[in-house]
Amino acid sequence: MRNRLHFITDDFLLQSDFARELYHNYAKKLPVLDYHCHLSPEAIVENRKYRNCTEVWLYGDHYKWRAMRTLGINEEYITGSATDQAKFTQWSTTVPYTVRNPLYQWTHLELQRYFGIEELLSEDNAEEVYRKTSDMLQQESHHTQGLLQQMNVEVVCTTDDPTDSLASHKKAVQQKSSLQLLPTFRPDKAYATQNVRLYQKYLERLGDVSGVQISSYADLIISLERRIDYFHTHGGRLSDHGLEQLSYFDMGTYDIEHLFAKIHQGQTLSPEEQKYYTFETLVHLCKSYQKHGWVQQFHLGALRNTNERMLQKLGPDTGFDSIGDFSQARALSGFLNLLDHDDQLAKTILYNLNPSDNEVLATMIGNYNDGSIKGKMQFGSAWWFLDQKDGMEKQLNTLSNMGMLSCFVGMLTDSRSFLSFPRHEYFRRILCNLIGTDIENGELPTDIDWLGKVVSDICYYNAKTYFDF
Repeated sequence: MRNRLHFITDDFLLQSDFARELYHNYAKKLPVLDYHCHLSPEAIVENRKYRNCTEVWLYGDHYKWRAMRTLGINEEYITGSATDQAKFTQWSTTVPYTVRNPLYQWTHLELQRYFGIEELLSEDNAEEVYRKTSDMLQQESHHTQGLLQQMNVEVVCTTDDPTDSLASHKKAVQQKSSLQLLPTFRPDKAYATQNVRLYQKYLERLGDVSGVQISSYADLIISLERRIDYFHTHGGRLSDHGLEQLSYFDMGTYDIEHLFAKIHQGQTLSPEEQKYYTFETLVHLCKSYQKHGWVQQFHLGALRNTNERMLQKLGPDTGFDSIGDFSQARALSGFLNLLDHDDQLAKTILYNLNPSDNEVLATMIGNYNDGSIKGKMQFGSAWWFLDQKDGMEKQLNTLSNMGMLSCFVGMLTDSRSFLSFPRHEYFRRILCNLIGTDIENGELPTDIDWLGKVVSDICYYNAKTYFDF
C-alpha cells in the first residue's frame, strides 16, 4: 500500500511560497464558524458515540451514495440492509475510482485529520481502517463534541423547522460549553402547498406549537411571527430557504385569503397560485427577519427528486437531485427591490447552484448594498455540487471580479456529517492559493501582512462581525 504522505502534505493545494505563508500564518489556526449545516442538534448535546465509521461517515451522505451507484454497487450496500462493515467495504472499494472527484481528496483529508490514517483507502485495507476508526470512535475525543473540538469549531448553526421545540438548543445553553449551538429558521414547509393534504397536516402542527388556530392566512402569519420570536429568544439569528428560484408578483395579484380558503377546503392551487402563495409568505417573513436583525439565506437553483422511482423507494434527499436551469435575475431583482423600497431588506446571503448564474448573483448583491452594513448582501459560498476546488475558485473569482472578496463571510459545511469540517480547511487552502498565485504572478503586491488580514477576515472575522453571534 503506497503511503500518501506525498499526497496530502502540510502544503496540500498550496502551490507557492506566498500561498503557504498565507495559509500557515493567517488561516490555519482560526476557529470555525459553521453558520449553515444540517447536523443533528440532538447528537451534539447528547455527545453521541457512534458504533463505527459507517454510522458517522456514510449514513445520510448522498455524495458517497451517488458515487457508489455510479460504480454499479447494489443499493443493499448503500441505503439497504447490508451490515455496516459491508457498506464500509463497498465504499472503500469505490474510493480509488473517485479520482479527480472531490470525494477522493475529502475522504483522505478526513481520514487523516480525525484518525491519523496516512494510507490511501481501498478494498485492500478496508477491514483495517474500519477497525481502527471504529475503535477510535469509542473514545471521548471522537464523540460528537470531541470531533467538533478537534476542528476548533466555535459556532454551529443547525437547520430547524418552525415547529421544532429547540429542546437541544436549550440543553446546549445549560451545558455552558465553549461551543455555541444556534438554531436556523427554515420555513420551507410553511408555503409548500403542492400536496394539500400534507400542507393541511403541517398547518395543524404549526398551530399547535404556536398556540394559534390557523383558519385563515392572517392566522398563518401570526403563527409564523410567534415562532420567529421563539427562535430569536433561543439564539436564532438566521433564516434559510431552499428554492428553485425566487418569484416576484405585484402584491395583490391574487387574493391570498382566497387562496388559503381553497387550501383549507382541500383544493389544489394552480402552479401560478402556488408561486404567488410562496411569494407573499416570503415577503411577510423577510420583513420580520429585518425587524429582528436576522440574516436571511436563499439557496437557489436545485432541481430536486428527479428520479420518481427512487423517490418512491427511498424518499427525498437520497442523491437524486441535480443543478437546475431556472431563470433567476428579473424576479430576484423584483423581490429584493420590493423589500428594499421601504428599507425592509435584511442582511442577505444568496447561494447559487448553477455556475452559469454566478455573475448574475454576484452583480445582484451590489444593487442592494446601501452602506449601512459592511457586506450586507453576500454572494454565498460555492454550494452542493459546486463546493469543490473548481467551483470554489469560480465563486471566489466571480465575487472578486464583480464585487469585493474582502467582505466575504467565507465557508460553511452544509453537511449532515460530523466528519465534514475539513471542508473549511479545504476552502482556506484554495483561498490562500488563489491569492498566493496572484502575488507570485505580480498581480498583487507582496504585502503579506495586509493580504494575510484579508484572508483572516474571510476565514473568520467577517462572519464573526456579520452574524454577531
